Formats: sequence, structure tokens, C-alpha cells
Amino acid sequence: MTDTTALPVRPASFDELTALIGKELGPTDWHDVTQERVNAFADATGDHQWIHIDTERAAASPLGGTIAHGLYSLSLGPALSATLLRFDGFAHSLNYGYNKVRFPAPVPVGSRIRMRATIQSAEQVGGGIQVTMSQVVEREGSDKPVVVSESVARVVEAG
Repeated sequence: MTDTTALPVRPASFDELTALIGKELGPTDWHDVTQERVNAFADATGDHQWIHIDTERAAASPLGGTIAHGLYSLSLGPALSATLLRFDGFAHSLNYGYNKVRFPAPVPVGSRIRMRATIQSAEQVGGGIQVTMSQVVEREGSDKPVVVSESVARVVEAG
């Protein structure tokens, strides 16, 4: 049986993955959302919308300041989830995509976010195992999540 109290959890078989279905993992440590990180994300993606990078204009907006891109928060998913769940007991794993993604609330620059994850399913598929996991990113001091997503990974048992 895989220990879910020690993070990251490291399942190494289909049976160990299915034993994790429905168990919440996390939360992760807090991640600081800084203007420098948001600007770097804007540069990396070419998304320079003013609400993300123009601190003066954003300060005069109804949001009161710059906010992180929704995709900035989503893009932290693999790194944050790796602190909760590792597939290093498998031959290899791949991010297969997302079934659902929503950004219910903004992430003001200067805030901190963290993630909780729950394995929803693990199914045998051609060439491996498909793992579907809910990922909820929360902002410190807010009751509303900032990202709610359903990620999909493919893993192959060692062997």
C-alpha cells in the first residue's frame, strides 16, 4: 500500500494507483506570485495584456493591480503536482493533457497560491495506464479557487 501521508506519494503499479483514487493529496507549499514571474511568463508566451504587466494602469482598474495570467497558474500544475505525486516508480510518464480547465477567480500579483490534487481514475489503456486527476489551486486568504482542472497523464509500468 502506498503511504499518502509522506509527500510526494510514489505509486509504482496499477494497483497502487487505483488504491489512491479519491484520496486528496496536499496541499503543496505556497508559491509566491511575483510581478517578475508574471512578466517572465508574459515574455515567454508573448501575452503582454496590460492587466498582467502594466502596474500603473492595472492599479486604476477594478482589480486594483496586476493579476497573473490564468495560464500562468495552470502551467504550475506539473511542478506543483510533482511535489504531491511522483511517477518515478514507472518506466516513464507523460502529461497527456486536460479534460477541463476553469479559472474561477483572479490571482493578484503579490499573492500566494498552492494546489491540492485527487486521483479520479486510473485505467488500463493501450500501452499503459491513463491517470485522471483533479487539481485545485487556491489563493491564500480566498475561499474561491483560482484554477480547477482535470489533468490526464499516461504512465507505463516498469518491466
